[in-house]
Amino acid sequence: MSGRVIAGRYELATILGQGGMGQVWTAYDQRLDRRVAVKLLRPDRVAGPTGSEAVDELRRRFVRECRVTAQVDHPGLVTVHDAGSDGDDLFLVMQYVEGSDLADHLAEHDPYPWQWSVAVAAQLCAALSAVHAVPIVHRDLKPRNLMVRPDGAVTVLDLGVASVLDSDTTRLTHTGTPIGSPAYMAPEQAMGGAVGPYTDLYALGVLLHELLSGDVPFAGSTALGVLHRHLYEPPLPVRQIRPEVPEPLESLVLRLLAKDPQHRPASAQEVYEHLAPLLPPSGTGLPTGPLDPTRPFLRPHAPWPDRVTTPPAAQPAPVAAKPDVAAAVDEVKQLLGQGRITQAVDILGGILPAAAEQHGEGSPVVRILRKQYAATLMDDGQYRRALPELRRLADDRAVEAGPADTQTLQYRYDAAHCLEQLGEPAAALAEYRAVLPYYENQYATGNNPARSFEIRQRIGYLLLAVGDHAAARGQLQALLHDTERMYGPHHPLPVELRRQLDRQLQVRGG
Repeated sequence: MSGRVIAGRYELATILGQGGMGQVWTAYDQRLDRRVAVKLLRPDRVAGPTGSEAVDELRRRFVRECRVTAQVDHPGLVTVHDAGSDGDDLFLVMQYVEGSDLADHLAEHDPYPWQWSVAVAAQLCAALSAVHAVPIVHRDLKPRNLMVRPDGAVTVLDLGVASVLDSDTTRLTHTGTPIGSPAYMAPEQAMGGAVGPYTDLYALGVLLHELLSGDVPFAGSTALGVLHRHLYEPPLPVRQIRPEVPEPLESLVLRLLAKDPQHRPASAQEVYEHLAPLLPPSGTGLPTGPLDPTRPFLRPHAPWPDRVTTPPAAQPAPVAAKPDVAAAVDEVKQLLGQGRITQAVDILGGILPAAAEQHGEGSPVVRILRKQYAATLMDDGQYRRALPELRRLADDRAVEAGPADTQTLQYRYDAAHCLEQLGEPAAALAEYRAVLPYYENQYATGNNPARSFEIRQRIGYLLLAVGDHAAARGQLQALLHDTERMYGPHHPLPVELRRQLDRQLQVRGG
């Protein structure tokens, strides 16, 4: 396949790695005359034998998730240049990163200096903090997905790719295995529960344990055996292996590896604050050589060895004119029709204040614009911005039509979804539970039960995420009984529920 040109532009050169679902190549960007990295994914292998509709849906999600991840700007993240489909493949074009992946870096330095471990983790915290603010959950943080560059900077790879393959956090691959690597998988992820920033923090704990001790905390001959150990066994404190590791660092690793997400640090920012006192102060020494991850702290913002780059001149920001509401609405419709969601979001956010000034906050045109704005923010993955808009819409609609109104409930349901995506499982759980009785009442009076079943399923997965495994199992078993009675045993929903319940038993049993 070397020499193949992707999308009429990217000529594949050398394969860097491959797995069951795709390959990574170095490639040549013929238009800009530069080297890039190209990841190829086979949607039929990811979606499994579920028909063309599932493959088409995966393609759509892939482009959407790549667009969302491309918006995250941080020096610790690999830059996304392009994404799309070419023949049977999905492709993601990324910045080519020089250096060594962390797995090779660790293998070449035994034992890995604990100061390097702290420097790697601190840099990861900075990148994860930017990622989680979007919010995006990496889902597959491991040494092979991290690069140590010649200047010691750590770069996160594959941002969003695991999210693309598993954007519904409950979905398993057709082989019955959740997306991710068992050795780095948090208990809630292993059980098929909802994931969030806390899931990446657990993987960071595994990574730190491996850097400090030379091995992951939980290993085994089978994936299920490893997942069972994540769920039930305590990790070995690293100071029992390397006494020179500072006690505060050992304590932090154990907190990151807490089985219950609520017992882990609250954020990547909090983890960084615990690591900061252990970082080498600026100017206290010289890096040991290339690929020293303490270098960014010893010599912050210094040029790379043997490299001097000149940044481009800053461009002045354009001056925004007062928006024409009618013209802007027409432009938004056109942009949405073309799939240019990010631009549509910016225009909608800009015209809402002008529309409120012209027509009044409670006017139908402002309500419609706000509803479109919230929906477009969600479609663009901007859940943090969508949440207050949805809450405002829900409150206004409830005053007008009551709490049981279909549109009121839809706004609240969407708000719960935002909370779940933002990594706030307890708040999402409370919101889903608050709206469920209204949907159950509608179901009892003869309406379609699909939304009621969906909310009960989300509640089950969120119970897994907050560590209440017994309640989650009871919830999912009751839902399985009701869905089999409604749809029959071979409908996709009861089939998925049985698979999930079986998986819980397998993981528990090891």
